[in-house]
Amino acid sequence: MKVEDVRKSVPESPIYLYSEAQLKRNLSAYKEALGDLPHIIGYAVKANNNLLVMKRLRELGSSCVLVSGNELRLALAAGFDPTMCVFNGNGKFPADLRFAAEQGCLINVDSEFDLANISAAAKAAGKPVRVMLRINPDVDPGVHAYVATGNKNSKFGIRNEKLQSFLDAIRADSNLVLVGAHCHLGSTITKVDVFRDAAGIMETYLREIQSQGFDKVQFLNIGGGLGIDYHHDPSLTLPSPTDLIDTVRASIKEMGLTLIIEPGRSMVANTGAFVSNVTGVKTNGNKNFIVIDGSMAECIRPALYDAFQLIELTTPTDKGEAQTFDVVGPVCESADFLGKDRLLPTPKAGDGIVTHDAGAYCMSMASTYNLKMRPAEYWVTESGEVRKIRKAETLDDHMAMFEGLE
Repeated sequence: MKVEDVRKSVPESPIYLYSEAQLKRNLSAYKEALGDLPHIIGYAVKANNNLLVMKRLRELGSSCVLVSGNELRLALAAGFDPTMCVFNGNGKFPADLRFAAEQGCLINVDSEFDLANISAAAKAAGKPVRVMLRINPDVDPGVHAYVATGNKNSKFGIRNEKLQSFLDAIRADSNLVLVGAHCHLGSTITKVDVFRDAAGIMETYLREIQSQGFDKVQFLNIGGGLGIDYHHDPSLTLPSPTDLIDTVRASIKEMGLTLIIEPGRSMVANTGAFVSNVTGVKTNGNKNFIVIDGSMAECIRPALYDAFQLIELTTPTDKGEAQTFDVVGPVCESADFLGKDRLLPTPKAGDGIVTHDAGAYCMSMASTYNLKMRPAEYWVTESGEVRKIRKAETLDDHMAMFEGLE
């Protein structure tokens, strides 16, 4: 179904629009790549936390990866088995850790204080917690600094020179059971070599851990981070799920482990689009602007990371002369843009405009800045039906948070 056809049937603007069929294809690509390897596909909930999207992924055979207690609560509401879920984070709250311990989640250890908090949570829950050591492998993924997580100066993970002290602490703690190791390099990764480098490092550490008598070790978690083709460039070849998994396939089989992967962006980014209407066109100095009703409030990736997402007009006919435009929103910030220097036909007020590949880290990062309320979400089902999967927030929703406080 074309985006313009959806616009005709949906009165709201802006909206997020997803493809259920593409979501299924993305998960199937991981399942096919994994083949007969023992595995857990842990969808990174932070990428897109729509409850119906999560339910569909669970139905298709995914588990999930969590970074907060509320994400765990959402996962439970979506029907996920918490014992197959991974709880990540460099600053996990004690209360959230206790909840995760009670639910039986796998929990990654990120620091000395995190280890102490996990142990306390296990003691409070009255049962041992299965933990994995998140090792910072000091591998540069070659991505934007904001989404690189495996460098030695990153806030995430433990450095390899500290590994022995963590092993000693876990060995002495009856509240903890070491079941694996984990690394995560970052996001938008487009070179499979960095995964291979990290996998080699992790295999060395796992063998060292096993040699010290930790006989419950069964998981290698290599994270996620596969990039996608935001430019829609046919000449670009990006690593596939198979490329990622092939970096550790032989080691997993040889060591008899279960592989955990954490796809987020590569699972949902290309399933979604941010659909807006054109408010008008203007020129200041030597800059042409297409002003739309969408903004950085709903889709902050371009403003936050200077990220590129393909932008196209949805209206198929009566397009004006092509010019170079900045596509901007109505928010009171010069940072409020969806794209800069884009060659587009000159649109009319009311024309549709779509920002592609907006399924990941777009709606989940949306805000109510300028009191632009978070938009509705729809998806096109596999049968071609347009279905609302999240209601738009309203000012009444905002005002309700102040009731009884005067």
